[in-house]
Order: sequence, then C-alpha cells, then structure tokens
Amino acid sequence: MSLQSLLGQIKLINTTDNIAAYKTIVANSYEWLETEFGQSDIKSLVTGRATLIDNLLAHIWKLMGLNKQNKIALVAVGGYGRGQLQPYSDIDLLILSSKSFSKEQQESIGQFITLLWDIGLDVGQSVRTIKETFSQAKQDVTIATNLVEARILTGSQDTFDGLNKKLQARGYWSSKDFFLAKYDEQIERHGKCKDTSFNLEPNVKENPGCLRDIQSIGWVAKKHFKAMEGTELVEAGYFTQQEFEELIECRDDLWKIRFALHLVAGRSENRLLFDYQQDVATKLGFGENTKASVEKMMKAFFRTVRRVSELNDMLLQRFRQDILELKVKETIAINQNFELLDGLIAPKHQEVFSTPEAILQFLHLVADNPSTKGLHSNCLRLLRQARRKYHSQYFAERETCRELFMSLMKHPDFFGLAWNIMHKHGVLQAYIPQWDHIVGMMQFDLFHAYTVDEHTHRLVKNIHHYGLPENTQFPRCGNIVKSLDKPELLFIAAIFHDIGKGRNGDHSKLGAVDVKEFCITHGLNEKDTELIRWLVESHLLMSVIAQRRDIYDPEVINEFAQSVRTRNNLNHLYVLTLADIRATNDNLWNDWKASLLRELYLLTLKALENGLECKVALQDRVQEHQQKARQILLDGGMNDTQITQFWKRLNSDYFARFKPEQIAWHASVILASHPMTDDFLLVGTSASTSKAGAELIVYGKDKPKMFAQIASVLDSRNCTIHDAQIMHTHDGYIFDSFIILEQNADRITSTSRLKSLQEAVETQLNKPGEEHSNKRKMSRQMKQLDVATKVRFYPYQNKGTIVELEALDAPGLLANVSEQFVELNFKLHMAKISTIGERAEDLFIVSNNNDEPLTQNEQVELRNRLKENLD
Repeated sequence: MSLQSLLGQIKLINTTDNIAAYKTIVANSYEWLETEFGQSDIKSLVTGRATLIDNLLAHIWKLMGLNKQNKIALVAVGGYGRGQLQPYSDIDLLILSSKSFSKEQQESIGQFITLLWDIGLDVGQSVRTIKETFSQAKQDVTIATNLVEARILTGSQDTFDGLNKKLQARGYWSSKDFFLAKYDEQIERHGKCKDTSFNLEPNVKENPGCLRDIQSIGWVAKKHFKAMEGTELVEAGYFTQQEFEELIECRDDLWKIRFALHLVAGRSENRLLFDYQQDVATKLGFGENTKASVEKMMKAFFRTVRRVSELNDMLLQRFRQDILELKVKETIAINQNFELLDGLIAPKHQEVFSTPEAILQFLHLVADNPSTKGLHSNCLRLLRQARRKYHSQYFAERETCRELFMSLMKHPDFFGLAWNIMHKHGVLQAYIPQWDHIVGMMQFDLFHAYTVDEHTHRLVKNIHHYGLPENTQFPRCGNIVKSLDKPELLFIAAIFHDIGKGRNGDHSKLGAVDVKEFCITHGLNEKDTELIRWLVESHLLMSVIAQRRDIYDPEVINEFAQSVRTRNNLNHLYVLTLADIRATNDNLWNDWKASLLRELYLLTLKALENGLECKVALQDRVQEHQQKARQILLDGGMNDTQITQFWKRLNSDYFARFKPEQIAWHASVILASHPMTDDFLLVGTSASTSKAGAELIVYGKDKPKMFAQIASVLDSRNCTIHDAQIMHTHDGYIFDSFIILEQNADRITSTSRLKSLQEAVETQLNKPGEEHSNKRKMSRQMKQLDVATKVRFYPYQNKGTIVELEALDAPGLLANVSEQFVELNFKLHMAKISTIGERAEDLFIVSNNNDEPLTQNEQVELRNRLKENLD
C-alpha cells in the first residue's frame, strides 16, 4: 500500500453511491499510515495524509456537481489548511460562498458532509458567506487563526480570493491585536498546565513547549511578516539557521509522538496518558512494553519541549518588540557584561559566558538585582550556546564553581528568578551529575503529578515562598524559615531529597550518601553536613508518622521525638515535609494533612520540651480541652451536671483526640436527642467543627458490620474517609467519628450535601441484616496500575495491634477490610485512612475478641484474608 496507489483508487470511483468503496480507501489509508510509520519520514506521512484527503474531497465534490457552482469554494482551514494531518486529526473545512446559499446548494452541501461522515472521516465544517466569515472571524480570534492558513481545495478561486482581500482590509485584526490575542492565549494555555510541560501525562499538542507553541510562532509570522516559510525568519534575523533547523527537528519529534499516540489510541488523542505510554514507546522504537522504554521516551520528550520553550520565548519576545514597536524606555548598566533593558537582563557583548564560572556569576548578578524581570532574547540565546559548549564536564568538578555555587545557596534572593533560570535552562543539570540523572524522570503513580526534577523545583520554590512577606497561608513555616541561621542547609536538603530516585534502591538512603559527599566537597562543616544528610534520609518520616500512625499514642510521639532529637531538626523537617507534600500534586494538600502535621509538630515539640515525657503533654491537653469545651457548652445554655454525667461515659483518650469545638458539638447533638434506648441511633454532620474536613458522627448501640456499612455508603457517594475514631463508652454505646472529604479532596461545605450523606447513612444502618451495595467504578487511571497488597503488624500499648495496610485504592476497599475484621471477631478501635495517588496506606488499631493484641496465628489469618480479597 502506498500513497500513489490510494490516489489511484480514488480516481476509479465514478459515483457517490459506492460508500463501501470510499470506506475501503479510508480503511486502507490507516493501514498505509500504520505500515509506513517508522519506515518513512514523518513529514511525508503528515503531509501525505493531507494530500490524500485533498484528492478524496475534491473528487467527491466534483462527482456531486458542486464544482459547477461557480460562487462556492471548498477551503481547508486550521491544521488541515497547513497541509498537515495526523492519523485521526479533524478535517476542518470552510464551505465558502460569495453570496447567500440557495436551498438547492444547502441540500447538496448537506449531502456532501453526510457522505464524508458516512465513509468514516471526522469532519469539522463551517458553511458561510464571505460576509459571515469576516464578521465571525473579527469577533473570534480562534476563527481568525484558522483562516491564517486557509487554502483552497477546489471550487471558486474568485470567491476564495475575495475572502482573502476582505481579511486584508481595514477593520479586521491588525497585526498588533492579533499578536496580543495569541500571546495572551498562550499565557492562559500555559497557566492551565501549571506553566510546565513536565507533567506525567502531558498533552503533546497543548502543553508548554509542545506543538501549539510552534504553531503560535507560525501564525504570528504569517499574519505580520507574511512569512510562509521559516527560512524567511532566518533571513530577517529572527532565527539563526541552526535554531531554525532545531525547531524543525523538535517539531518532527513531537509529530512522531503524536502520530504514534493516534495510532495506539485509534482516535484523535493528544494526551500521553499512562494507558498509552508503553505502547507508544514501543511504536517509537524505545524498546518493548516496559517502564524503562517509557522512561527513555519521556526523557527524550522533555528534552524536546525544553528546547521548544526556549525558542518560543526568544522568538515571541522579538516579535513583541517589533510588532508592538516597543522602544527601550529604561537602560540600566549593571557591569561591563550586562545591562537591564526595561527589566530584561541583556548581554553587552557575545563573550559574556566565556567559562562555566561566568554562568554562575551571571546568576549571582540576577540575584543581586531583584528588579530583573527575565532574560532578554539575546541573553537566552547566548546561555543556550554556552550550556552546550561546556557539556563535557560537570561544573561541580571545578573548585571555583563550587565556591560560587555555595555563594548562591546563601544568597537571600537567589531562589527567586535566578533559581528559575538555573532550573529551567539546564544550569543545575550541568552542575550536579545526580541532577542530570533525574531530569525528566517519570514517576509511575497517581501520587505525583510532575517529573522528579519539576517536583523538586516546586518544593524549593515553596520553601522560598514561606520566607516572603506575602506568605500569609503558612505562618508557622514562615517564622521558622525567617529564624534559620543557615537557610542554605534546608535548600540543599530540598534539592537532594529525591535525587536518589530511579536507582533501584531506597532513594532516601541513596540521596543521603550523595548529599554527604556533596557537602564534603563543598566545604560544609561536620555538624551542618549531618543535619542535611539526616534531612534527606528522613524527609518522608514526618509524613509517614502523621498519616500512618496514631499520633495521640504517647509511644509514637516519644519514638518520633527520639528520631528528631532537637527542636532545630524538627523545625527543618516540618518545613521540608510541608513543602514536599504541596509540591507533589496540587490536589494532595488539604486541611486534613495540614492538621495532622500541625498536631504532630506541636505534640513532638511539647515532648522535646518535657524531656520526651509525652504523657505529661497529653494529660495537659485533656484538661485544657475539657475546660474549653465545658465553657462553650455552658455559654450555649447547657447544664453543668448534664455535661459531667455525659462525659463520665467517655475515657480520657476521647478528650485528647478531639478539639474543644468538636467535644462541645458532640455533647450538644447527643444530649439534645431522644432518651437512650436499645435501638437509639444518632447520625450527625458538621462542616465546621474540624479544620481537616466535614465530620460525621454515629452514636448508639453497636450493630453488625456498622463500620463496613458506613464506609460503603460514603464511598458510593463519592466521599473519602480520611480519619475514623471508633470508641466504646463505659455504658455500652459506640461513638464513631469520621472526617470526610469529597473524592477530589475538596471540603464538603454544602448543607444539602451533608444532609443527604447523613440520611443515606441513617437509612442504611436502619436496614437490619441488609448489606450495602457499592456500585462506584474504578477510574481509568487506576485500571492501568498495580499495587501489591502489603500487611504489617505492630504492637499497640499492650492492648491492641496496629494493622498497616497498603493496597490499590479500589472502590469498596474500607468496607471489604472491615468485613474481614467482623468475620474474625476482631474489634476495630481506630482507622486512619491515607490515599497516596492510586495507593491506599491505611492504619487500623484492632484487638481480638478478648480485648487483647492479635496472636501470631490471628495475624497470619488476617494477612491471608486481606491478600486474597484485595489482590
């Protein structure tokens, strides 16, 4: 099968009734593209498909007699207008007339479009007069953009020329307005991608540095400069020949990925989803279906998009200056090498980056001048050239570079723009060998949203933000960062915290080894080196304790405090942990995690101050909470005797775990209800008692599989349980408290939403003997991932057992786990639920039927049941 043979098949069809023949050609065209991909030049395939469609449409147009309509033109617009079509890209058409369409013409055009759909073509069509086209394009920059690359396929050339003449007239988009609209559009598009292409499931068309950025250059060039070929921009001095060739090479690389993605997906898909990555990597020749092949493909992709982003930045800056006719209003000389031109740092000569040291000195200069807004296009061009010139040796191998690097780490303003430049333009990659290894490194889970290097960059920016005056959201972190004697130690730990990933070992320990060597070669003293090394090795510790341990257990706090040792270590670790979680995934940080870390920090701080006597701190906490809660209740008109009588039912652990506002709300809701009877059951909800999320409580006589039923109902209603406290009163009632959030981790604030959840739980619990049926389905992304079930056991205060569970966060997980506890006659005392992307990391405190820790045999039985049911 070849393009020529397909074109020949088109010519053999002499009627529009033979739909089967047309369908065969369309099917054969996909077979041709599939066969030739990897064998033929990608440009020939992309333009070849457009040529095939050109001929097919023109042939059908002619057979339907539309060529006899001398005032109508069939016009290709958008990407198809460029003469480029990916396998499943839409075929965008404009059917243009110089005057209003007659009824007969409308019917013929309708039949034409219907036939195209019937034979399997995805067509996007507009049927307009010249006047209508002009009017709509004038109002909508997207339509105006599609027309920039319009070309006639068949029909009236006069009509097509009439449209072009109209589009050149006054009152249409000026070059200035068009540029500003496309410039703003790009900024908005980049913002939707969090201003990075280093997402784990990037859109190869829309993300920064991807095909849309290349197309933006072409649209502006064609609109303003009338440059239909890139070589014309080279001749005009906007590009060097090498840069033009580089852009074409990058475009072809992105074309290949998009082409393979379409073939794998079997449709117009531009998101490089986990579902497709292995098959696309294989089709592109990166190896068989393995993570290693995906890793190679994605690293190549991220290298490409960085190059495109840099070229796009350079060209659009030049276009902006020329199209808007901007003159430099302010020139500030910095030194003999650089100056500020309206805030952009620009070189005074071509040799400003003559050595690696000169690049680091330049970053120091940027940090010294906080009014610098960015890089001038000439500066970016020279920096790109220098980065490639010095690729044979890592900068850290040079002693003077090491001195300059440490000077940057200590600079109070370095982690603003200067750090952005170091990261974005590959200077850090050229400096540290281990950083070079993690650039563009994938993380195959739903926990992380970014590559390893992009995540680390965002972590560093978070820490920098904490120390700025505009930080009002994280005052504790702000106070800590501002009070640090050597903030550079925290920043170095941040840079190295994940640097050991991708080396088939514990990345925390590997990173600790790397950072210790870094500290030694960079002249840090033994004490500072040990702090940084410990931070890198322990950077997950606080998060794990907060989310997977009972932080109100004195033994847990004492053990954590012994690991931390000092208040200084705790402060560093707290800031690093909070910044790390927030940089992992924009949807990951929530009030629940904030409250857990805050509680752990404060309890550990008290323990350190009390010489690791955490029980003293918890006793003080119980008394303080009771006093504050009692006052709230008294102010609300409740009787002091009522309060005391109700609280006698509860143990001291209850008052340590809940805040005064929660304790007061619990008492007011329960005591305001009907008298206690054997069938008494109260379900209550509140959106305001907990900073961690909405609270749902259940109070009454225990019922079979109660926790499983509640968990199943909430899960089916797209809620997640983040914390569950299961308590028994001294007089035989159960008290359960659940902290719940929406499935996407948003707070539940709607009164009607909470009421519906409350009613759903009440309804289910009042159905004796009837189990809840959860019909929530697993998400697309979950289906691509595999999480082996792991079960671990730890002792709990000599009266219970901690069950730590790792499993795929599938629908109904909590209900399933709880049912195993019920069938084994285990009592559930507490559940702490943590979802890390696709992985559930849950903690349960249970005891056996004798209120004792699980025996060895009971642990084995539970582990086997959980693995059997969850794997």
